[in-house]
Amino acid sequence: MRRGIYLLEEVYFHPMESRRPLDYLSWLTRYKREDEERDPGASELTSGLSVRSSDIDLVGAFYAVGITGHVQFKAVTLWDCAGGWDGGWRQMMNIYDDVDPRLFLSDIDGLRHHAYSRPMGAVEGTPDLRRLRAERYTAPFFLYEVATVRPGAAADYLAAVREERAAILADYRHRLVGLYEVLLSDSEVVTLWGTDLDSHLAVQRAHDAALGLDDEVPADERLPAWRRTARQFLTGPWQEGLLAPFPGSRLSPHPPRA
Repeated sequence: MRRGIYLLEEVYFHPMESRRPLDYLSWLTRYKREDEERDPGASELTSGLSVRSSDIDLVGAFYAVGITGHVQFKAVTLWDCAGGWDGGWRQMMNIYDDVDPRLFLSDIDGLRHHAYSRPMGAVEGTPDLRRLRAERYTAPFFLYEVATVRPGAAADYLAAVREERAAILADYRHRLVGLYEVLLSDSEVVTLWGTDLDSHLAVQRAHDAALGLDDEVPADERLPAWRRTARQFLTGPWQEGLLAPFPGSRLSPHPPRA
């Protein structure tokens, strides 16, 4: 069994034109749906669309919900490198051999302002995203966490998430999608959970109640207790926010728009 290897990208747009994320996500999901018909193991470097392959699978394409703490007008994408290091990851790396001029041509030149990529490795407890795909799992929102941990503590933090936090969030209808160690570094982790709006609100209110700030719902002392546990591992920025899956993307409950 090979370790799951994934790539997470955050894409930013400038100036703040609200249509730019729409144009980008529409373009991306459209051509990646076409790639699903390609033969496994086959890849092609093209001008305009970079590497095309069914082994570089666009699992999630999301619009970041800015009011939950994201930079306004941001897109987030999650890619599954089928076959791990020697599969989709190798195909992505191959396109840099000889720095082919086609690398510098894109159908969306000028649309993105900048982007940031995180290579990620799944740890124990991470669901097989291909099984989620076969199940046709979708959710209207995804809870997305990026956390900076003590150097070398990524695996320990993710184990604590698996052993403590996962059961708490499951009680609030949050489904674990990914526990990821950010690779080529040793101090950052990413977690991803599928949820819905009512479940998101229930967690916030139960946490408030545990802090004595909401007397209309039952308190859940496990929620602030988890934050105390998490702080044993964290050393830098910790950020959580919601993502809305783009219609027509793999994890979206909505079909592509015409």
